[in-house]
Amino acid sequence: MSETETNPDEVNDLSDTVKPSSTRGGSSHISGEKLKILENIEVTLSIEVGRTEMTIRDLLRLNEGSVIELDRLAGEPLDLFVNGAIIAKGEVVMVGERYGIRLTDIVDPEERAESV
Repeated sequence: MSETETNPDEVNDLSDTVKPSSTRGGSSHISGEKLKILENIEVTLSIEVGRTEMTIRDLLRLNEGSVIELDRLAGEPLDLFVNGAIIAKGEVVMVGERYGIRLTDIVDPEERAESV
C-alpha cells in the first residue's frame, strides 16, 4: 500500500473521534445534551483542488480533452469547506477504490468564524 493509500478498515467514523465536551484550548464546555441537538443537521462538505479565471470566449472553446491550469501547485494541500467556509486542509488518499482526504491542518476556530 502506497503512502497515499488508506486501508478502509483504518478509516474512523468521525463520531468516534470527536469529543463534544472539550475544545482545543479546553476553555469552552459544550454539554453533550446541547450538542445532540446539532448532530442531525446536514452540511455540505466539499474539497477544492484549485481555481482559475478565464474569459467566456476561452470557456466556450473548451472541449473533451482540454486541460485547465489551476492556481495550486501539485502536492499542495487541498482546502476542505463545510457550507462554503474553509475548516481544514488535507491531502488526497485512496480508501479502497474511492478518494478520501487526510486532514493535515485544521483552521483556527477564530479564523473559521471570520469566514462564515
